[in-house]
Amino acid sequence: MKTEHLIQMANGIGDFFAAMPDAAEARRDLALHIRRYWEPRMRRGILQYIDESNGAGLRDIVLQALREHRAGMA
Repeated sequence: MKTEHLIQMANGIGDFFAAMPDAAEARRDLALHIRRYWEPRMRRGILQYIDESNGAGLRDIVLQALREHRAGMA
């Protein structure tokens, strides 16, 4: 899957969870959603992208969530 598509999908998920009133809960739930519904190669792809580009193009909530909960993504 193309990185651009992963970014677009992750940002869409981020838009949904950004509406939650509790920011910490939103980041946790966002990471949990990606862990549950993205296949391993998609998760590896987005994490590799973060490592290589410092997450350019990702919404703040997505970048923070994936960094905070990275251990659970593997």
